[in-house]
Amino acid sequence: MTYFINMNSCLILYLADERLPFVDYLPYSITGTENSMKCKACPTAIILLLFTVSSLAQNSYSNSYSKTDMDPNASIMSNTETSKNHKTLLAAMRAADLDEILGFDGPFTVFAPSDLAFEKLPSNTVAQLLDPTNKKEVQALMTYHIIAGNFSASKILKAMCRGGGEASFTTVNGDELTTTMQGVDIILTDNFGNRAKITTADANQCNGVIHEIDTVIRPSKL
Repeated sequence: MTYFINMNSCLILYLADERLPFVDYLPYSITGTENSMKCKACPTAIILLLFTVSSLAQNSYSNSYSKTDMDPNASIMSNTETSKNHKTLLAAMRAADLDEILGFDGPFTVFAPSDLAFEKLPSNTVAQLLDPTNKKEVQALMTYHIIAGNFSASKILKAMCRGGGEASFTTVNGDELTTTMQGVDIILTDNFGNRAKITTADANQCNGVIHEIDTVIRPSKL
């Protein structure tokens, strides 16, 4: 029998946790049908394919910087201060008065836009956000990129598995963002349908985890 693996299913979750997958828990599609079924065996071909998918997922998260660039024993704020790719994010965090919270409290999950992500915004947007008179706006934007709790990529994938390929998370802002899969990439979608891809996952911190994203997500129009 030929097995076609659905990339949006739970198949890479167990390898992400470094456990051998029990295939009878994982959906697959049989040739010629889209029906989801249960498999009672664990063919060698499926296991090999799972390792391939896992490797592709890991490679997709290594585009911009290495996880080793961040000290897992330091805080979110401390690592952002020393990061070469998050100078604008650092300025926005400070403008939003998040220094103390991200420096000492937690755990938090931060979806961190890179400097290139901020450059995608309309001209003068960053300057306006950093203006002290717009503190409420920058606070709303920054807290929309933060979730209370430590959500690794593996946990996000599991949540999507339980949600049939989609999961919603309530941010510190109070608004929700949605996660889905596109190939082997985790995609975040904001209230306006803007999409951001996690380009580097699981940069562990002493008070949470950082996932770098390639686009700024928004709780409201900027």
